[in-house]
Amino acid sequence: MFIIYIAHVPWNWWTLWIPARFGFSDATEIFVFCSGMASAIAFGSIFDRHGWGMGAARILHRMWQVYWAHIGQFLVIAVGLVVLQESGYLNRCCNLTQDYVTSLNLWHLYDNTTVALPGIMTLTWVPNYFDILPMYVVILALIPAIMLAARYSVPAAFALSISLWLASQFDLLSLPAEPWSDREWFFNPFAWQMLFFTGFAFMRGWIPAPPVNTRLIVLCAVIVVVTVPFAYFRVYGENNWNVVWAREIREAIQPLWIKTEFGLFRYLHFLALAYLAWIAAGDRGKYLMGHGPAWGRFVRVVQKVGQQSLPVFMASLVIAQAAGLMRDMVWGRGDWIPQILSNLFGFAALIAVAYVAGWYKSQPWRKPPPSTPAGGSPDKPAGKLHEHKAEPGLRAEAKEPALT
Repeated sequence: MFIIYIAHVPWNWWTLWIPARFGFSDATEIFVFCSGMASAIAFGSIFDRHGWGMGAARILHRMWQVYWAHIGQFLVIAVGLVVLQESGYLNRCCNLTQDYVTSLNLWHLYDNTTVALPGIMTLTWVPNYFDILPMYVVILALIPAIMLAARYSVPAAFALSISLWLASQFDLLSLPAEPWSDREWFFNPFAWQMLFFTGFAFMRGWIPAPPVNTRLIVLCAVIVVVTVPFAYFRVYGENNWNVVWAREIREAIQPLWIKTEFGLFRYLHFLALAYLAWIAAGDRGKYLMGHGPAWGRFVRVVQKVGQQSLPVFMASLVIAQAAGLMRDMVWGRGDWIPQILSNLFGFAALIAVAYVAGWYKSQPWRKPPPSTPAGGSPDKPAGKLHEHKAEPGLRAEAKEPALT
């Protein structure tokens, strides 16, 4: 979540140090893989206990939630930026002339509304800044199909997932991203689902935990290190170190690391990196704890942010635009202090969102009050200002209906 936020802050030099600069895989792979693991925990047991039909219904409900989260997130950013841009405030207060709406390619919503608005609602217009949640909606839709195949045999589920990935590699499966052009979704969900269902399969027990041995650790470390010259822009970039052979090899193997179709080398690089991270953390994260109270609090904060990944992710795109705007308003795009503050401000905001979302999800209003008020009781406040009698046939205290 923190890396994704860094990547979405416009003109953020911290992006020069995120994992994507040193390897083929990046924060998107982490997000999709962990989403697959979380989905196996959240939805897999429903299929087991209540059958395929009820499991599919639960998935449909989750797709509905994520779809409207995407629509709401898009409208908040698209409307907010246009209101700010058209007010002229940025020019009057700070002499900013950049068109922030154009930078996200959002003027279509206003200049071509009859095409753009249906496109947003049908997910046939997916601007690049807003492409992760639509991908997630489609991948969720594939869970019932994978679970149905797994009812007959787990290898059949693997075969279905791999077949969809292979079809996407040959451009047999893709989705349109713009009604007025031939551009396709930046994240092809039929390709990325293979990584999602890899995490799903680990948590379902379809794939055993990998062994912990020196040879595998060395192999994964070699994969991560060898990848660097072909992923780090300073190595192959013509305006940097200009290592010609690295650039030529990178261009020759592009289908293997391309992001849209989730090339094979992205998959292998992520698995190697994930294995090394798992070794470092230990089984069930046993190496993450026991290093003092300050470190323990840090780990719990990161866990909280991860547990509330959907609201945190949604907020991060909005906060990233706000942080970038505030940094530009003080003309600090190239200055160290405003850049650092814009990132630290965002981190603090994401943590706050995670804790607020967790508080609401705990439904504290359903819990009994911690103590009885003086002179009264939890069910009957002190004094006579609020006294009332229940009407015949009605309960004196009505409970809020469950919405979960």
